[in-house]
Amino acid sequence: MERANRSIKDGIKVRFDTKRTGWVDELPHALWAHRTQKKTSNFETPLSLTYGPEAMIPAKIGIPSARVLLITDNDTDLRLNSDLLEERRELALILERDYVFRNNEASGQELGKLAPSWEGPYKIKGVLDKVAYTLERLD
Repeated sequence: MERANRSIKDGIKVRFDTKRTGWVDELPHALWAHRTQKKTSNFETPLSLTYGPEAMIPAKIGIPSARVLLITDNDTDLRLNSDLLEERRELALILERDYVFRNNEASGQELGKLAPSWEGPYKIKGVLDKVAYTLERLD
């Protein structure tokens, strides 16, 4: 939850100028961006894990793409997505447990003020003790 709140807060900060007023007006945009962005921990969007299908903006519906052309019966597609939703949620939960992120301060490198705070994802290869782990890159 702390990570989600920080992501939303960062999304609001990006949309501001030098003045820090009117953040309430930017909240819906930041929430939409957070809910429709794939997370690196489970490769799913929060919106798709809640409702099933991925979000599609109205402008893309009019453009003939494979995704739009494959939709023949919306009710049938929604029922199929809801049937598979529980399986997608379980898979996302398994992926979140398998992967971790490493704090960049742990590497001891000076990365600069604008560098990301975390790197990864990594897979836990072994447990050295209660607070130390051997990590493995995904590649």
